[in-house]
Amino acid sequence: MPKKKILQEDREYTFCSYFELAEDPDEILAELGYTLVIAELLLPKTTKELVKISELKQKIKRILPFIRLNNETARREMLVSPLLLEIVDYCNCQLRIEYPLKVNNWLKGNLDYLLYSTNGVLIVEAKNDDLTRGFTQLAAELIALSYIEENTIF
Repeated sequence: MPKKKILQEDREYTFCSYFELAEDPDEILAELGYTLVIAELLLPKTTKELVKISELKQKIKRILPFIRLNNETARREMLVSPLLLEIVDYCNCQLRIEYPLKVNNWLKGNLDYLLYSTNGVLIVEAKNDDLTRGFTQLAAELIALSYIEENTIF
């Protein structure tokens, strides 16, 4: 029996649309021409002393009992943004917030955060609770970025 298509040719999809899809990430990514591989990711490590990160961690621990993190905006402003600002300071990279990106009608929308330098890029997507669906949205954003990365100056 042929499988029903998830993505409809005549419909537009923003990155947020991928979060709303109920299908499994591997099925959605397959329709975009990608394969989901689950494996350990080994990222480069720094030799710099990360003193400010430890201070930020302690500050967050102190204030966390006084903050309600019951929505995406609260998490973005109270947890994600301060950490990304430290990363910008350590790495001397550029930070774009709510960065618009459009490849086609299936891959468009705003990235919560885009960090980039001459050595690479990083997309950060702040989500509520559902990490699987949040991952699907992030994967669509990474696919879109891969289409234009070589042709665009951020």
